[in-house]
Amino acid sequence: MTKKIVTVVGATGKQGTGIIAALPKDIYHIRGLTRNPGSAAATALSSQGVEVVKTDIGNLDSLEIAFSGSHIIFAVTDFYESFEKYGPEKAMEIETQQGINMAKAAAAVPTLEHYIWSTLPKSSGPFHVPHFEGKHRVDEYIRTDAALLAKTTFIMVCYYAENLALPSYRPYWIETAKKYVQFTTYGPATSVPLIGDVTKNVTPFIKAILDQPGKTKNGAMVIASSESVTAEDWVQAWARAKGVQVQTVRISRDDYDKLWPWPHWAEEFAKMFDFFENVPVQEWLVPGQQVLTRNELGITELESLQEWAKRYELPSI
Repeated sequence: MTKKIVTVVGATGKQGTGIIAALPKDIYHIRGLTRNPGSAAATALSSQGVEVVKTDIGNLDSLEIAFSGSHIIFAVTDFYESFEKYGPEKAMEIETQQGINMAKAAAAVPTLEHYIWSTLPKSSGPFHVPHFEGKHRVDEYIRTDAALLAKTTFIMVCYYAENLALPSYRPYWIETAKKYVQFTTYGPATSVPLIGDVTKNVTPFIKAILDQPGKTKNGAMVIASSESVTAEDWVQAWARAKGVQVQTVRISRDDYDKLWPWPHWAEEFAKMFDFFENVPVQEWLVPGQQVLTRNELGITELESLQEWAKRYELPSI
């Protein structure tokens, strides 16, 4: 029997790695798209039987070739590559165009059965988050194409626990206090929708999406979250697992931005936590959109925050 082709954009990235882990190689022919097919990660995929294809998602012609013959496509964009070069607003424009390119290319594939688009909440007004909004604009484009929308699952992959390693989030050792301090612009009770270790926890969601297409297509939104925790829970779980003390200290946005000036992403992530702290969950999505959580999909095998913290090692500075 001829295997169905599953094309995974960003195959060497964190989400891509978790996607590929969800795909049985005896059922699917896996095609991994990457900017750099000569990288160690891409070479490792090739050795596992993945067809690695160099692709520029900014180029529609390149995508049409890469998507050819696909039955299932997983699409994701990388905001941060453009962010480091051009800043948030330009990166948002680039990400939007890349996402629209992929939607156009996917819509033109006659063999396509299922399109899975990795998105984030809609944001606007005083709590505008560029790396959210670029993806949401792609959502809006997909909704204008009824035929593509019928084949589409939107998946919102929530907050990565390993973001604790980023400069503006990581706990810093304060010798005089004999404890770690995490500097924040948000309150400790801020609710954070967590995916945990994305490469581990996104896999069960993709399996469920593919196993239940009647439920997950037609523009349904899958919330890929292992649990909702507070910002304090997140850092304290790490501290308990390591047998150390940590204190969160809220500082002004002005001081925060001075500690981590661009391009360290601090301002972008501060905007994200402003959003988490101030925008109710019911405003994250389009009214009337079908929403599926781990419970609706019957997912039980997710790693918890506590389990993640036990094995997570904060990288050395």
